[in-house]
Amino acid sequence: MHMGMFQAEEFGDLQRLVDGLFTGHQTIDRLDLIVQAEILDLAPDLLEIVNLVPPGTYDRTRLCDQINSALAAHGWGATYGTVE
Repeated sequence: MHMGMFQAEEFGDLQRLVDGLFTGHQTIDRLDLIVQAEILDLAPDLLEIVNLVPPGTYDRTRLCDQINSALAAHGWGATYGTVE
């Protein structure tokens, strides 16, 4: 079975969100993440993942770890894609 069969239309949206947030920034706040996700009108499942990120300030690696952990817990990594 081809992995593309499991990919949602929104596959890669979280990666684009992370890429945009860290353009010109070394760290971001959780609030920046939430606001940008809402501005981009992410799908409800993706907003659920974003809202699971605990409050704090994040560098790219730490934020990606948090998002990927939430995706893995839901079993949605193949569906929505992980982030780097």
